[in-house]
This record gives sequence, structure tokens and C-alpha cells, in this order.
Amino acid sequence: MVSMVSGSAEPLSASGRSSEKLSLLSLQSKMKTDPEGYETELHLIRNQFYSALELFQQQAALNFSSISGVGADPTVAKDLSDRAMFLAHVTPFYPKQLAEFPSDLAAFLKSSARTLPSGLRFHATQAVILLVNRKIIDIKDTLSLFMELQTLDDRNLRKLAFSHVVHSIRRMNKNHKNEAKNRSLQNILFGLLQQDDEAKAKRSLITLCEHHRRKVWFDERTANAICMACFHSSSRIMIAVLSFLLDYEKIENDDEDSDDLSSEDEMTQNPRVVISKETVYKAHHKGTAASKKKKKAKLQRAIRSMKRQQRLSSESSNCSYYSPLYHLKDAQGFVEKLFSRLQTCNERFEVKMMMLKVIARTVGLHRLILLNFYPFLQRYVQPHQKDITNLLAAAVQACHDMVPPDAVEPLFKQIVNQFVHDRSRPEAIAVGLNVIREICLRMPLLMTEDLLQDLVLYKKSHEKAVSAAARSLITLFREVCPSLLVKKDRGRPMDPKAKPKAYGEVNVLSNVPDIELLEQDDDIGGSEDDESGDEAVYISSDDGNEDNDDEESQYTANDGSEDEDVLDEEGDENDSVDEYESDIDDANEDDSDDEDKGDTEELETEEDDYNEEVSGSSKAGDNAGDGGNEDQKAKASKRKLSDFEGQLIAADTSLRALKRLAEAKTSHASSDSVDGILSDEHFQRIKKLKAKKEAKTALAQQGFKIPSSDQLSFKRVDPSKLEAHVRLRLSKEERLALVKAGREDRGPYQARTAIKQKKTGGLSNRQKEHKKYMPLAAKKAKAQRSRQEKNKKKSRSGKQFRGKKAWKQ
Repeated sequence: MVSMVSGSAEPLSASGRSSEKLSLLSLQSKMKTDPEGYETELHLIRNQFYSALELFQQQAALNFSSISGVGADPTVAKDLSDRAMFLAHVTPFYPKQLAEFPSDLAAFLKSSARTLPSGLRFHATQAVILLVNRKIIDIKDTLSLFMELQTLDDRNLRKLAFSHVVHSIRRMNKNHKNEAKNRSLQNILFGLLQQDDEAKAKRSLITLCEHHRRKVWFDERTANAICMACFHSSSRIMIAVLSFLLDYEKIENDDEDSDDLSSEDEMTQNPRVVISKETVYKAHHKGTAASKKKKKAKLQRAIRSMKRQQRLSSESSNCSYYSPLYHLKDAQGFVEKLFSRLQTCNERFEVKMMMLKVIARTVGLHRLILLNFYPFLQRYVQPHQKDITNLLAAAVQACHDMVPPDAVEPLFKQIVNQFVHDRSRPEAIAVGLNVIREICLRMPLLMTEDLLQDLVLYKKSHEKAVSAAARSLITLFREVCPSLLVKKDRGRPMDPKAKPKAYGEVNVLSNVPDIELLEQDDDIGGSEDDESGDEAVYISSDDGNEDNDDEESQYTANDGSEDEDVLDEEGDENDSVDEYESDIDDANEDDSDDEDKGDTEELETEEDDYNEEVSGSSKAGDNAGDGGNEDQKAKASKRKLSDFEGQLIAADTSLRALKRLAEAKTSHASSDSVDGILSDEHFQRIKKLKAKKEAKTALAQQGFKIPSSDQLSFKRVDPSKLEAHVRLRLSKEERLALVKAGREDRGPYQARTAIKQKKTGGLSNRQKEHKKYMPLAAKKAKAQRSRQEKNKKKSRSGKQFRGKKAWKQ
């Protein structure tokens, strides 16, 4: 090796350079500026690199270890790594001379990566990454190499190879996705994932999960490949896949901080721009052509940023549930296979619990039928079972309306018997009632009247958790089936017709959904118009009463005959309406029949009396003559007409109400026969009416709304919600922490004497005596003494005393 280096220094000395002063970094910069002038140096370094490569390959062929062979020499390894990096940097400038270098370097690294020193292996990997980033080597050719490098016991190399694979695939799919290239890369990773080699399968699984989490490969093929890895022969691979599937929501929330960091920074740096009409006008009508062009470009950038911010805000607000389990092609086969492995595996309890959760979530998400799963859960349903809330949450998740109630009934009864009884702890009773509520929300047919009334009695419990759980059960059955509750528990806004669907019952829509709202709205509008028109007719008839009585009598007589005909017709239609309503509700039928019969009987009796009176008065007029009886006839007719007029209006309004009820039966047929095409305005109107109806029902139900079966299947059951309001027993340390937390506002404990000694404010005793209330005589005596003392001082002030006696005084 030394002779080779000394012999290769001849062209350098001929060109005026020495090998000792040769610097690869300076030579690299000069070769980039002038590639043609340094071809001799390129061939020299290239030959040195290939000779070292041949030496290492011979060592690998002889099965020498890197500790005792040539690789143990750090200088040789460093020279080879430096020349590899040098050639990788200058390869874009010498594509013909170094055409075979990338493939030779990758092949050398793949064949002898395990026998190379760590430093040389790391630098050779960096050189290959540099060539891939410069697009000299395709990542498809090196993906298997980088996946194999991740299996080596080298932490830095593993981290470098993993980050390169992830970032290169993300960069490839940043602007647009090349489906053919992605499919070829996915096939490589899928093949590694299915191998029995645990290390390669694990690294490929981590790579697929990372791309799926970052939404680079967010397709069905990747999701299916990840889910099918549950059946790998290695239990570690299975546990990794199960944890990924269960914690996907948490991983997705954590990813918002890492992936959207750049977008959040841009949003903070570029605040929301408000585009005014003035800026738009200036961009199109003010300034020169160049300034207008700049203003328009600035306006377009502002519009794009606003759209991007709106899209990001909408994506963040829409918390739609997603799981890779949703993309399973054969969900039933996946569940059955995983359940059979659960029954036969000898894993620890935590792994079984993970498998059980995945099975339950898949059953609930795809609404599958796995009848053997519920008896398997039944053996673990005990209050003292470890992770019982997670187990019960899985049991709730596996219940849906497509499962026969007979299959879930033993599990349901065991939950009731084991958790909800008088000798059970309050925590267990609360959890049991919450689980019963969630199961009945999905399968209300499991509940019986006697059982519900027994469970409702726990609303009087002194424990808050138990009473709240019982009241939530009452609230649920007020909407699902109030007939199972006692009358006092049904609530005021109650729908007596509300009943749960039978097993297998499906509502098949024969028309546009909620089109009846539009028809009801049209009926209300038409009825209001009819009423206003009728009122106008009545007002005009009242005005005509004052002009002539003959026309009035003729008008009322005709109206009476018409009303009789209409009454007969409406009576027939009313009978048909009553027959239609009798199929719906028997109780409402009796009430409506009585009211309708009463109204028709009153109208018939009034009309009979009116006809008899009119006929009697006419007969009397004929017998007595035209002279004296005409005035009496006119007065009687006026009195009867004025009395009957109000009754006729009331009868007409009641007839219109009956007519509207009769037309409700044929409303669908008439609407279809008239026009079966709806415009966009009709659909917008239906949407508004549906929103109003939902708002009214929400107000009537006080905010409680029962979700649909599809919403329940997508909804993830949170085990912590099953323990709502449950106050667990605190340890001594937790109780002391609560006690100290309540004493934060107080100061440290001090004795009374210490507090008195440190006293700085307040009044002295002499000052307090001045504030005391004194009697009037005491005040006068005190004032007199003070005057006497002042007089003595004045009298003594002018005299001079001498001797000791003077001082004593």
C-alpha cells in the first residue's frame, strides 16, 4: 500500500505539486470550478479508492475480521472513507469518468457492511446518501440496502439510514405523488415485512408506520399491510402492530406538533391578512403597469395564504375519527384469524388485552358478527379483574344493532349480576350502570321492564356516581323507549310512540329524505292563505248585511246547503282519516273520534233547528197573510241569522281543519304526481327546515341527542368515561397534599405570645382610656382637678425657693 502511494506521486511531482501537501478539500473545490484541468488527480484518487476496495473485498473473501485484518488500521480506513466522500462530491462534475462509482460503492457497502469498521461504514453510507440526494442513484435501488443497514448493531448508522429513507420518500411525494414509484417501494417494504427475519420485519414495519402516520402513504395498501402484520410469527412484531393500531389517535395528536411546525411558524410570522375593496381597486385601476402587476401578485399571495389558513383551521376543527382498521379489505377474516390466535396464544395478560381491544374495535367499526367473542369476554367480567374498565369498554365497542340480542344477553346479565347489587361497592355499581347505559344505547332490546325499574331505583343513592349513572339511564330510555319506565320517570315532553327497532328492521326510503318537511311547510303556508281569504269573504259579507237583508238571507241559505254537502263529504273523509290513524295509535283514535263526532253532531243539530225555524216561520206567514206577519218574520230571520253567523264561521274553520287532516293522507301521492323534480332551492329549504326541527327537538330533549348507529360505530369508547364521578380512595400522601393545598393562604403557625411581641400597630392602654365613655360628674371633677393644678403651677412660678425643701416640693 505504501509503495502504491509513493509510486502514484510521480504525476503530482511532475505537475509541481507534492503528495504531502495534497488536501482533498481544496482539491475538491478546485475540481468543481475547473473539472477539465484536474482529470489527472481524479484518476489518481479513483485508482487509490479501487485498490483499497479490492483489498477490503479480498479480506472479506478470506473471512478475516475487521479487528485483526487491514481494517484494524485506522489510517487505511480513514483514507478510504475520505476518498469515498471526495468522489461522491465530484461525481456530478465527472459523469463519464465516474459512471461506475455509485454502483460499485453501493455493492461494496452491501456485501461487506458487517465486516467494515464503524467509522468507514458510516462515511460510506453518507457518500451513498449524497449520491441519492443528487439523484445519481435511484432510491429504489438502495432502499433494500438502507433497510439492511438498519439491522446492524450500530445506533448512529441505524438512525442515519432510517431518517434518510423517511425524508427521501417524503421529499419525493411533496409536490405530487408518483404512484408507480411508490408502489415499487412499498412492494420492497411489504416483502421485508413478511420475512421471518425479525430485525428486517421490525425495521420495515417502523418505516411503514412512520409514513402512514405522517400521511405520506395514507392509502389502503399500506394500512392493510400494517394490519396483516398482526399475524407475524414473531410476537414482538405483533405487539408493535397492536400498539400502533390502538394508540393511533394519540400518535396523530402528537404529530400535529412535529409535522405542522413549519405551517404554524408561517401562520405566526404572517398574520391573517384582511383584503379590503380598496386594495383590490388599487391593484386593478391605480398606478403604472409595473405597480399594478406587483399589487396583483401581492393580492394573489394574500388570497392563497388566506385559503391555506382556512384549510388548516378546518382540518384542525374537524376531529374525524380514523383508524387503519377502517381500510381492511377482509375485516371478517381478519377478526376471525386474530380471535383464533387469541384463543391459542400463551402471551401475558397485557398482550391478550391488546388483541381483545383490536378485535372489539374492528367488530364495532365494520359492524361484524363474531358470536364466539361475547362468551369469551364473559369469563373476564369480574369487578376485581385487572383493567376491568378497558375490558368493559371493549365489550361495549363490540356491541351494535346487527348482532343478535340472544348472543349478547348472557354477557349483559353477567355485568348486571356482578356489578349492580346491594353488596357491591359504589364504584363498581357506577361502572356497571354506565356500561349498561352504553350497551343499551347500541342494543336497547336487551333491556326488560322489570330490570330497568330495578336499576332506576339507584337514583336515590347517596353516592353521586351511582345516582348520576342511574339518572343517565333514565334519560336514555326517555328517548329510546319511555314505556319501560314508570310514569313519574318518563318526563314531560314524551313521545309515547317511541320504541326501539326490532332486530333486522331497516327503514327503507322510497323518496327524498325529509321531503315531508317541505310538504308540511307548503301546507302551513297554503292554510294561512286560505284562512286570510276566508276572513276577507266574511268581512265583505258583514258589510253587505247593512245594505239589504234579502241578499243576506239568500247568501246564508245557500251557504247552509253547501255546508251540509261539505259536511257529508268531510265526514266520509274524516272516517278514512280516523281509519288511517287507528293503524298508528289506538289511544289517539278514540280522542279524535269523540271530538270529531261531537263537532259534527253540534253542527247537525244547529242546522236542523235553523231549518225548522225557517220552515215554521214560512208556514205561519202563508197561513196568516202578508200584512201583519211580515215584520215578525223579518225580525225572527234577522235574529236567527245573526246568531247563526258566528256558528257558521266556527263550523267552517273546524271543517278546514278536518280537510287538512284528510289531505295529509294523499299529500305524498299528489306531490309525486304534480312534479317529482326538486331544484337546489328545494334542497336548501329542506336543509333549513331540518335544522329548525333538530333545534326544536334538542330544546325539548334538553340537549340530549341519541347518535345514529353509524356514529356509534365510528365513536371510540373511552374507558375513563365509564368511571365518571367515581371518587377513588386516596392514599396518605395524597390526603396530606390536599390538606396542605387548603392551607396555602394561611401563614405558618405561631404562638400568641410571639404574635403579641411582634406587634407593631394598634393603640396603647392610655390612648384607649381616652376613648372610654365617662360620666358627666367624673368629667367635671377631672376638669376641676386640672384647673387646680394649673393654678398651683402659676402661683409657684414667680417665687424663688432655696434649700432642699424647695426641691422636695
